[in-house]
Amino acid sequence: MAASAKISVTPKVMGRLRLASQGLLGGFSSPAECVSRMGAMQAQDLASAFWAVGQRVPGSGLSKVLEALENGTVVRSWPMRGTLHLVPPRDLRWILAITTERSMRSVAARHRELGIDEADIATCRDLALERVAGSPGATREELFKIFESAGQVTAAQRGIHLLWILCQNAWLVQGPPAGTAGKALGQQLFVPFDEWIPESAMLSREEGIAEFLLRYIRSHGPATLLDFAWWTQIPKAEVRAAHEAIRGQLVELVFRETSYWLSPETAALLDDGVPGSRTVLALPGFDEFLLGYADRSLVLPQEHFQKVVPGGNGVFKRMIVSGGEVVGTWSRSGTGRSAVVVPEPFAPEGLAPAAKRSFELQAAKYLRFMES
Repeated sequence: MAASAKISVTPKVMGRLRLASQGLLGGFSSPAECVSRMGAMQAQDLASAFWAVGQRVPGSGLSKVLEALENGTVVRSWPMRGTLHLVPPRDLRWILAITTERSMRSVAARHRELGIDEADIATCRDLALERVAGSPGATREELFKIFESAGQVTAAQRGIHLLWILCQNAWLVQGPPAGTAGKALGQQLFVPFDEWIPESAMLSREEGIAEFLLRYIRSHGPATLLDFAWWTQIPKAEVRAAHEAIRGQLVELVFRETSYWLSPETAALLDDGVPGSRTVLALPGFDEFLLGYADRSLVLPQEHFQKVVPGGNGVFKRMIVSGGEVVGTWSRSGTGRSAVVVPEPFAPEGLAPAAKRSFELQAAKYLRFMES
């Protein structure tokens, strides 16, 4: 399908197609289905990740998403880009098999600075597995104390790098939340990978990259192959080979002389009119709608980028999305029943009356989610 389809394709239409692909115009039945369909969801900030799931699972509350972590139908680990994501447990092992070697190479110099060698890794692996085997798990601080008692320094980020290595090699994984639900947004227990995830899908590297690309396009399309290569840090040559293997399951949309790819189901929306032109959403910071692409200019005008990612420091603020475009940010102040949501639109005149009313509904939905 080319850009000369029945509807005129504009950046806002491209944005609304992405909303549809990402489940933000319809939704998924459960947190587990949401994470599986998305392939992986940014989760360095756990509260933001929970709301990202909540926006895609109608009727869900914070407790429902927490339950998915508690029962292991969703897990949190570092599958790519050295960043925490929510991932489907059955897929984590083959994803790590694809991404770990390159991830380890990217931080090799830092590990030399921290004095981490193979012997240190083996020592910490054995200590950690001895502590967590057959138990509910251990917190980061508990594991750090064990490492320190064996002469393994954990200061200056050395400890978190050691835990990252153990998770990259599928020896550990982050499991259930630590403490009560009220504290769960801060920490999770580390558990043995094989105990927490007893069944893993087995895919070859080629099969895995093709499956990952297919899932990414279905959940993020319209997207380019470069978007996926950035998202996963998989070499472009392997991405192109995977694309050839699944090309028949995708639809090409040429927009501004660039090939974008999407699922046939999402592409079909172009024939009857893409929904979401009046949809207003309060999305969390780090949401895949913006962060999940190398090129974010389709949905966020360049002149407003610094308002969402101040200083380009990698911290994404909460976003107001209207009709497929990021039109502002929002913040929360207060706690519990005294909490309020404050919109910060880009336009000096603020949100239009209808959009303002829609955002107020979104704000109320967010506050209910966080309390339920």
